[in-house]
Amino acid sequence: TYTTQNRGGKGIKGMGVNQDDIVDQFLTMSSHDYLMVFTNFGKVYRMKGYRIPQASRTAKGLPIVNLISMDKEEKVRALVALKAENTGAYLFFATKSGVVKRVHASEFESIRQSGKIAISLREDDELVTVKATSGDDEIIIAGANGKAVRFNENDVRPMGRNAAGVRGFNVDGSFVVGMATDKEGSYILAVTQKGYGKKSALDEYRLTNRGAKGVKTIQITDKNGPLVVVKAVNGDDLLIVTEEGIIIRINLEKVGTYGRNTQGVRLISVEGDNGVSMAAVFERDDETEISDSLIAEDESDEVEDNAEDSAEEKSE
Repeated sequence: TYTTQNRGGKGIKGMGVNQDDIVDQFLTMSSHDYLMVFTNFGKVYRMKGYRIPQASRTAKGLPIVNLISMDKEEKVRALVALKAENTGAYLFFATKSGVVKRVHASEFESIRQSGKIAISLREDDELVTVKATSGDDEIIIAGANGKAVRFNENDVRPMGRNAAGVRGFNVDGSFVVGMATDKEGSYILAVTQKGYGKKSALDEYRLTNRGAKGVKTIQITDKNGPLVVVKAVNGDDLLIVTEEGIIIRINLEKVGTYGRNTQGVRLISVEGDNGVSMAAVFERDDETEISDSLIAEDESDEVEDNAEDSAEEKSE
């Protein structure tokens, strides 16, 4: 439905949104998969995929409170699709303050409609995201300050549902915006609030212990804004969604690979108070046509590598 565009385009109108509503999560799954819904309160809900009504691209969708019994102040923070036979999986949690936790998926086999506590949160913290892992994945966690840390998930022992977790990332005055795993791709994609982004090789992020401040994944400036999305990718398609529901689909092979300490290139043009809300990755469809009528790439947007690698990064 969303044809591939050149990076830097304005995108098209996607899902209809109500006032004060933004697109925040995007997921592909089978109707027979289990959908795990995690909220900012650290709660989890579970349902079969077929319970979600199928709708057109521009439909506003069904309020999720019609499917699960969320509290009024709860917000969805992560959607995870698990197959019934996926008995060896773990769920890896990351909170806004950098706390992480690993739980075996079997802990969530029986969940009542009102949900269950998935992670115990401190009073001033909230859940940011959750990933399904194999038990030996490498975890990459990034903050709004443009820094990211990489460590093995085995650095975090499996815990029960009610455990609070351990420190995974020293946010150093910032906060966690996202998490990825090495199984998802060989490149780290970083996207900023003002529509800039880039890929950098996963190998550029040294494996360290959990709890470190991390290294730069993108140079943050007034021009590109804070980091809002981090993904591990290959040669796939990227769907970027803005706060106003504008969507652009980009072939990631057309997004250059740059060093960690660079500002990136313009991926989508955003105007006024509109900013990037989220991004989703899809397998590349070779039959997708690229529109020649869209805004051409402007290589002048590209920012050269900043050769200065701070002593602070090297010491972490």
